Formats: sequence, structure tokens, C-alpha cells
Amino acid sequence: MDILEKLTILTDAAKYDAACTSSGGNRTPKKGALGNTSASVAGCCHSFSADGRCVSLLKVLMTNCCAYDCKYCVNRRSNDTRRAAFTPEELADLTINFYRRNYIEGLFLSSGVLRNPDYTMEQMIRVLRILRDTYHFNGYIHAKAIPGASPELVEQMGLLADRLSVNIELPSETGLNLLAPDKSKQAILSPMRQIQARKRQSKEELTKYRHAPEFAPAGQSTQLIVGATPDSDLHILRLTQGLYDRYKLKRVFYSAYVPVVEHALLPSREVKPPLLREHRLYQADWLLRFYGFRAEELLDAEHPYFDPRLDPKCGWALRHPAFFPVDVHTADYEMLLRVPGIGVTSARRILSARRIGRIHREDLRRMGVVMKRAQYFLIASGMTPNRLSFTPDSFPLELMDAQQLPPPQQQTWTQLSLFDNVSGI
Repeated sequence: MDILEKLTILTDAAKYDAACTSSGGNRTPKKGALGNTSASVAGCCHSFSADGRCVSLLKVLMTNCCAYDCKYCVNRRSNDTRRAAFTPEELADLTINFYRRNYIEGLFLSSGVLRNPDYTMEQMIRVLRILRDTYHFNGYIHAKAIPGASPELVEQMGLLADRLSVNIELPSETGLNLLAPDKSKQAILSPMRQIQARKRQSKEELTKYRHAPEFAPAGQSTQLIVGATPDSDLHILRLTQGLYDRYKLKRVFYSAYVPVVEHALLPSREVKPPLLREHRLYQADWLLRFYGFRAEELLDAEHPYFDPRLDPKCGWALRHPAFFPVDVHTADYEMLLRVPGIGVTSARRILSARRIGRIHREDLRRMGVVMKRAQYFLIASGMTPNRLSFTPDSFPLELMDAQQLPPPQQQTWTQLSLFDNVSGI
């Protein structure tokens, strides 16, 4: 099998891994080295950076041969599919030639479990060593640590890569036991815990020794599959909150389950991927990271799923009318962020503008406030609020950003979370 055939098979096999981003790393150009990494560049294959540029990573598997038999995975051991594997030399040479031709700006490297986790990690580390030491590649590398690999190998990979990810994939221990019997909660959480501790140690070393090697400078991330199991949005969001609180992850990625195989424990292949649900979870994740919300505020036992008709912040506002309307002249920053239609930038602009004088409706519009939503939740100078006189079943179309779909049906499932005791992990 030639290199092009391998590349075709292994890049296609990598498309289901969403935990890929190049944000957070910052490595300046070095004499005699090739490339650099900028914290402003964020890309996942063909994506857009923070400054608006479209950037790309070579997103590829080391091999799609896998010793595990995860029922949801197209690369599982029992699936009849074409198999391929790169040698470390082949993959390093391919990456550096693609970089020189300006096809890519970095590498995202993952792999099936070839033989066992340690052997797979050794092969991946050889690729990174060739790139860093032989080719002096100074660009961005995101590598996926294999659950169950030895701590020594995770340490080596973290010193070579900019970002590490350990994919949880299934949000409950029940789902993990049923659909991925070769994996375990401990095998997934142990490297995440090690990366967090080693990252903290690396920061302390850099304060004392300026040239100390930095461990995973862009942090770590993970991926959760949405829709493969009956776990609710509340369950997934609480797990996300636990990951951010405990392990200080940079990102949690959500991947709508695409039915690629038939199995009695999985949704039928005729079922469409829950893309809108994935979108709502990304919106809620943004609220957790930048808007000061907590998972238990956005959802509860009575509302375990997001309303597909509304974004999560608008849904929260409609369930808490006592907080509104908000006066833009007196509200603090945290309360402004909770008004639908006001973002981080527009909230800061409001705080600056009100020091000078009164704020009118048109001023808010110029500051970037989305008034078709915000008008129901705030008051400004010369502005009478539109009271929240509507019900959740008859609210204005301006508050909706999706077609009116019924909320998903709650399914019976004994959810043993990976974070049943977050503080004790």
C-alpha cells in the first residue's frame, strides 16, 4: 500500500474525532528551526482562527488497526474495513512536506490501539521526536494520549506536543461498560489527572528557570459523544462542569453521534445525528467558560434537556423572569452578561459608556447588543421594557433561532457519572 492510499484511509478514519484545536500555544521562531506556533491561531482542519484566517492541521490517525471493540467506533476490531498504518518515519516525512508546501500549519495525531496502549504511544512519540529533533519542526502539534498508557509515556508526549487530549467519549460509566468494555473510567481519568498535575508543576518550574521545558503549553482537551447513549443534556453538562473545575481543561468538544454501524445498543442508522443538540451544548459550554453560568443553573431535574427552539441563555432568562428587566445604567457586569443579546464585548462597552452619560436604545445597538432579543429583558434611557407577558409556549419569534421542534424524550437510563463525586476525584 502506497503513502497516498494510507493517507486516504487514515485521514477519513480521523474525521470523527472532534477534539482538535490549535489555540493556546505560543512558540516564537527559532534560528535553524522550521515554523512557529502563535496563540492567535486556532484551527481544526479547515477552520477559522481568532483573527479571521482559515488555517488547517493535518488530522490523521497513526493507524486504524485497533485492539479494542468499541461498538460505536468505525475502527473497532470487529468491523470489516480497510486497515492501514503509517511508520513513524512515513508520517513525520509526510507532515513536514505538507508544511513546506503550505498545505497545513500543524499536526493533530491520534491513533487506534495497535497491540496495546503503550506500544501505540511509543509509535506516536517517535513521530513527534522525528519532527522536533530531526526536522526541527517548531510548529503546532496536538496529540491524543491513549487511555491506559504508562505515565512515563504521557510525560514524554507532553514535552513534545503543544496540546494533549484524552477522550472520554461516553459521558457515563454505564455507557462505557456497555459500549466500550475494553476501556475503564480509571484508564481515562488517570492521564487527565497526570496532565493537570504536570502542567501545574511545569508552570512552577518556569517561574524559577526560564529555559525549563514546558509541558503541554496549550493544555488539554477532551471529547464527548452526544446521542450514542440516552444520557441527558443535564448529565453531559454536569460532567463538563466537573472537567473544567477539576482538570482545568481548555475545551470540551461535543460530537453528535453519526450512526456508522448497526448494533442493538446504538441508535438506528436511519436516525439523523443530533446536530442541533450538539449546537446547544456548545452554546451552553460557552456560557460556562465565559459568562459565569453553572451547569445547575442552565438545567435541572425538571428540565434535563435544552429546548431546541431557544439558545440556553434565552431559555434561562425565560425561566427566571424575576431577574428582569435589567437597567443598563446600574446593573453589574455579571448581570449584564445574563441578558439575552448581550455578549462579553457589548457588556464591557456598556460599562464604559455609562460613565459618560445616559445610554439610549440606538446606543445599545451600536455597541453590538442584539436588540431583537435584549429588548424584552432590559431598559435604557427613554426605553419602556416589553414585559415578559408571554409563556414558554407563546414567546416572540425574535427569541427563537431554530424551527419549533419538540424537546427530546427523556429516556430511562441508570446514569453512573464519571464524576459521581467530583471533589473526590
